[in-house]
Amino acid sequence: MHLVRWLYFCHSQENYSMKNLLKFILKIQIKHAKFAQSIHGFTLIELLVGLIIAVLAIAPLLGFTLNMLDTDRREQAKATSEQEIQTALDFIERDLQQAIYIYDADGINAIRSQLPDPTATDRVPVLVFWKREFVNKAIPITTTGKDDTFVYSLVAYYLIKDPTPGSTWSPAARIARWQIKDGVVDTSGGGVTCTGYTARYISSDKCPDPGFALFNLDTTGSLRDKMNNWKKNPSVDYTNTPIVLVDFIDQTTTGAPAATCPPNSTSPPITWSKVTPDSFNTLETGRMTSFYGCVDTANTAVQVFLRGNALARLQKDNLNYRDQSKTYFPTASIRVQGRGFLFTK
Repeated sequence: MHLVRWLYFCHSQENYSMKNLLKFILKIQIKHAKFAQSIHGFTLIELLVGLIIAVLAIAPLLGFTLNMLDTDRREQAKATSEQEIQTALDFIERDLQQAIYIYDADGINAIRSQLPDPTATDRVPVLVFWKREFVNKAIPITTTGKDDTFVYSLVAYYLIKDPTPGSTWSPAARIARWQIKDGVVDTSGGGVTCTGYTARYISSDKCPDPGFALFNLDTTGSLRDKMNNWKKNPSVDYTNTPIVLVDFIDQTTTGAPAATCPPNSTSPPITWSKVTPDSFNTLETGRMTSFYGCVDTANTAVQVFLRGNALARLQKDNLNYRDQSKTYFPTASIRVQGRGFLFTK
């Protein structure tokens, strides 16, 4: 009887110990699971809430940043166009300071057939003038020394707009410069001959540019008549081609500011002649007012106007001038008087 009670007691104690052991293990496992959850991550709902909050916070900042970048890009386009316009005008000013004769619209009409590509539909000559060009150390005076001299050059500035897409240039217009100049004649009786010319020149690298011919002041009529009768050398074709001076010039043909000249003056006597592309051309290029001049041939003076197009740096279409976007069309002008002059009977 006592043995049975003892066995029952031992069995009860064993069950009690086993229950306590299981409770202890379960508590440890629960604590470990909570600790692992707190360290290793979030629930899906927590992630979604955090993502929504991040989007709400970042979206305005991202929009502000993109707006700032776009504003900076537009301001940079304006500044670049303004700088290029002024640089181009500075170059034209230095060029015109050496002018001895500047053609007005009638004069350009008179000699246009003598200029390169007179029937081209993508370009119009706007500034055409003669100038004296300095040549450094060209004429031999001793066995080792050489003297400087001057030669005459004909210069033309073109407004160009490609008639078809696919050009390497901007969708706006551009200005290109073309020039031909005389050679340095050898007055000693020696020298070399140049193709298409009868005179002898001091060296082959001092030959006239192909097609060059000097104006003739020995004919009858006024200086204007003599210069308007200029003809190229028919014995040799031009090889010089226009070189682009500046791109992103406004190509607008209607709705842009009109070409206007300063008022004439009696003291000193100045009579301006407006030289715009539409003065002598009915093509699309001819209706642009972004590049034109006001010429006083008698005083060898000219005022040049230029308008750029910064929109063409930012987009490929909707490039025409509009009053509400005129800040994208920087304008500048210069007034120049040539330092040279011609004598004629």
